[in-house]
Amino acid sequence: MTDPDPSLDPAQLGAYLTLMEVAGLLRHAVEQQLREAGDLSYVQFQILARLGLDLRTGSARMTDLADGVVYSRSGLTYQARLLEEAGLVTRSPSETDERGVTVTITEAGRALLATVLPGHTEVVSRQLFQPLTREDTRTLADLLTPVRDHMRSLPPRSAVPRRRR
Repeated sequence: MTDPDPSLDPAQLGAYLTLMEVAGLLRHAVEQQLREAGDLSYVQFQILARLGLDLRTGSARMTDLADGVVYSRSGLTYQARLLEEAGLVTRSPSETDERGVTVTITEAGRALLATVLPGHTEVVSRQLFQPLTREDTRTLADLLTPVRDHMRSLPPRSAVPRRRR
């Protein structure tokens, strides 16, 4: 149920601020580990992880990838170019969309992902899950899943018209 009053009550404001602080602290720790272990940005890791772990084919359309990692199309294009120059992904015309581009993880990309992933999961485990019980973790997932699903039910970023300058 939604409240027609758009303001946040003190509990909602506190929950929001805590969530933002937790997300910021976790992201800082993760980014530091990724830079040290693989000279990767957080977004570059997300791209490699989506291609190497989420997708059986190791390929995705750029637009779908941008929506998945919640990043702008132009920003993702730039990051994919950097990854391509490093030999970690390839880009090619989409077979199903004449205007689309497909990104595919390379063996070097899979190897780097395998190198950084253990440290990444260790940081996430230590920073996020160590202070929680298994039940807390299930509760956290149960609370966040409908929020994520609600946010994802809105049009994807790629479907939102670009602003004219």
